[in-house]
Amino acid sequence: MRIKGLFWILTALLLSVLAIITYHAFYAESSFMFFFVEGIVILTIIYLFVFYSRIIKPLTIIGNGMDLLKEQDFSSRLSRVGQKEADRIVDIFNKMMEQLKNERLHLREQNHFLDLLINASPMGVIMLNLDKEVLSVNPAAHKMLGVPSLPDIVGKRLSELDSPLAAELEPIPLYDSQTVRLNDANIYKCTHSSFVDRGFHHSFYLVEMLTQEVFKAEKKAYEKVIRMIAHEVNNTTAGITSTLDTLEATFSEMQDTEDICEVLRVSIERCYSMSHFITKFADVVRIPEPQAKTQSLNAVVFSCKRFMETICLNRNIRIVMDLDPVSPIVNLDNSLFEQVLVNIIKNASESIDHDGEIYIRTSRNPVCLEIADTGKGIDKETEAKLFSPFFSTKRGGQGIGLIFIREVLQKHNCSFSLRTYADGLTRFRILFE
Repeated sequence: MRIKGLFWILTALLLSVLAIITYHAFYAESSFMFFFVEGIVILTIIYLFVFYSRIIKPLTIIGNGMDLLKEQDFSSRLSRVGQKEADRIVDIFNKMMEQLKNERLHLREQNHFLDLLINASPMGVIMLNLDKEVLSVNPAAHKMLGVPSLPDIVGKRLSELDSPLAAELEPIPLYDSQTVRLNDANIYKCTHSSFVDRGFHHSFYLVEMLTQEVFKAEKKAYEKVIRMIAHEVNNTTAGITSTLDTLEATFSEMQDTEDICEVLRVSIERCYSMSHFITKFADVVRIPEPQAKTQSLNAVVFSCKRFMETICLNRNIRIVMDLDPVSPIVNLDNSLFEQVLVNIIKNASESIDHDGEIYIRTSRNPVCLEIADTGKGIDKETEAKLFSPFFSTKRGGQGIGLIFIREVLQKHNCSFSLRTYADGLTRFRILFE
């Protein structure tokens, strides 16, 4: 029972006792005793009133303050009661409430700033709960994961997401960093760490895109190498070819020198092949800036399909078109983009070799071009090396086809990916901004 209740019980008991004494004093026919008892009653009532105001009321106010703390209402304050000891407690309580209010406001401001910072950050942030499920992602991470809808991410494990980046994040050990290269030519630095919330460790991932920095460094390196090699090779082959031409002309005027002339001609052809070989590398460095114009994507695709159809028919490969009835309109350099499509379809036909299908599809929401083939596919190890300079899975390949595709699509501000899906089809997807 509360003190206030006990006080009222004590008051009732005292008043009852005094009422009984007053009754007996009244019938004792002694006026002095009667007035004496009445005086005691009045003094008792005054004492109880003072006792209530000095003890019970401050305790009630302090109890109300405890209720405010329980409800976390830090904006309310207690009123002073005019008693020194009680008012001291009230002042300390009000000061504590003011500090709690300021701390909560400061914490909210910090959390709000942190939320704004995370949402505006170009670095992806993925937070997990104790069950290793995605708790939240910032816009940068949402874009990097490539999953269209946010509800398809939150509440799921990374292994359940249809995202190449998520598949690479899950195996990263806690407090470790790894650089990941995906099949869309993007390169990420991924860090797995944790923070403590209410005594529990929560995992989170920081994903930093390094694509542009790495591409710039790669391009600067291979441009320098290609220029140096092209300069040396062209100068050398030019001198050798000139000398061999002179020797061939001289020996051709002599008798019984056909074998020597044949050897010289083969050597000259090899020099020209070497020069042509290095020129193809140099062409990657000299890709012009796109002269973009508004184009019908369906028309560009159909024109390229007619160009490549003969090559595919010779391999018994059928090109199947699934174009959007209303053609997407895009800004692109027709000449450069046709070269990209030719390279993609050529790679698809070489992957199939003989007897297969190539599917070409366009869509408007989002504006996308997809080229799929029924070839042998791409394994996970190869996916990580795609679009790397001079990497090729073909025997005798130069590894410049995908580099050319990468450079042109980036100049068109397109995002792209190349991977083999669970249905066995290898898809090259190009998304237009």
